[in-house]
Amino acid sequence: MATIKVKQVRSAIGRTKTQKRTLEALGLKKLHQVVEHEATPNILGMVAAVRHLVEVQEN
Repeated sequence: MATIKVKQVRSAIGRTKTQKRTLEALGLKKLHQVVEHEATPNILGMVAAVRHLVEVQEN
């Protein structure tokens, strides 16, 4: 399966608890941190929920 790189580009300050937990579930703790995940439907759904806070690069 394909992999994607997810980079946090906006702060979680002032965001809802759900969005903060989604970032944590993706493994993002700091700005400009990059994590790599398999492109599963679960991961893609989490990325879609916080798409305004992250950038996605497909490999």
